Amino acid sequence: MAKPALSTEIKQYLTVTGNYWAFTLTDGALRMLVVLHFHDLGYSPLQIALLFLFYEIFGIITNLFGGWLGARWGLNRTMNAGLLLQVLALAMLLVPAAALTVPWVMAAQAFSGIAKDLNKMSAKSSLKFLVADHARNRLYRWVALLTGSKNALKGVGFFLGGLLLSVLGFQGAVGAMAAALLLVWIASLFLLRGDLGKAKAKPKFTELLSKSRAVNILSAARLFLFGARDVWFVVALPVFLGTQLGWDHWQVGGILALWVIGYGIVQALAPAITGRRQASHAPDGRTALHWALPLVLVPAGMALALAQGVSATGVLMIGLAVFGVLFAVNSALHSYLILSYAREDGVSLDVGFYYMANAMGRLLGTVLSGWIFQAQGLAACLWVSAGLLALAALIARALPRHNKASV
Repeated sequence: MAKPALSTEIKQYLTVTGNYWAFTLTDGALRMLVVLHFHDLGYSPLQIALLFLFYEIFGIITNLFGGWLGARWGLNRTMNAGLLLQVLALAMLLVPAAALTVPWVMAAQAFSGIAKDLNKMSAKSSLKFLVADHARNRLYRWVALLTGSKNALKGVGFFLGGLLLSVLGFQGAVGAMAAALLLVWIASLFLLRGDLGKAKAKPKFTELLSKSRAVNILSAARLFLFGARDVWFVVALPVFLGTQLGWDHWQVGGILALWVIGYGIVQALAPAITGRRQASHAPDGRTALHWALPLVLVPAGMALALAQGVSATGVLMIGLAVFGVLFAVNSALHSYLILSYAREDGVSLDVGFYYMANAMGRLLGTVLSGWIFQAQGLAACLWVSAGLLALAALIARALPRHNKASV
């Protein structure tokens, strides 16, 4: 008996997911390559953080305008544009070593930031159109699976970046990734549906900012949630592991890879972890608050343990594990809620606004990570993380206790 053919929605979901996976591998690997390579060249933690400044700034701009473009042009075009821009960003880093100046690398990171957020906004927004409006349970599962698998592969990308740097060198690693992603872009041109995500009514430029109270509140919580993660994870942690604990590149890349892989697996399992298996019990604002509160205690506990002279290796390994589980569930809940709150027509506008706040949080965390670590050390970064998480939990109290956005 012949197997039943996959539905159009499933095929498009697989195409979107495949694109997102391929992009994520190169994005994670590139971040690790830049951190480790420029640390080897003698750059300070703050200087390394500043290399990603344009990456985050242009991510903020891209999410705001990208959502508008996605609603007008279709999400297939914005996703493919993101893939091509990432190839360009990688190609810019293939210049001779002497030409890899800070402004040039920052410009390449700007293109990469635009590419990443075009790709992410397109992938997440497309799920709203591939799942029936009443099937909230399926939407939660599909969002969790896409987000979780993406982050697991980002972890693989961290490990891949450290490995490729050791085996192929900086330019060899970048060239291999650019060639692979170019092939993915060519395939995507033929596989993605042309009208995916295009709004029935062309949104006006004045509609860039969200008019939904629920989306605005969730976006503010997201900003502080991701700022809290990146303030100690992006620059401070890998540099601390390398300089204070004496870890090699492959060890640093490996542990961060394992953490992000585990984080992604937990995200994919979030519907089971939160116990929201039935559509009538889909997550709401109360769920987001309940999972945000215990996360505040983790970086605070780590900072206290370090102050008491507890082994830094033990504190970091245990703290990373607990933080990863709780953060993954919080992130998955937010990713579902934004699609639940978003408008049906022009969903990418709301999703783009939300991920603009996400990018602002990453920018805040990245800059603070380099600055605070250089000035005060890792423990100070952890205390700031706890404070930002407390703000995220406080804001989450105002989220609607139902699944419909209030406008």
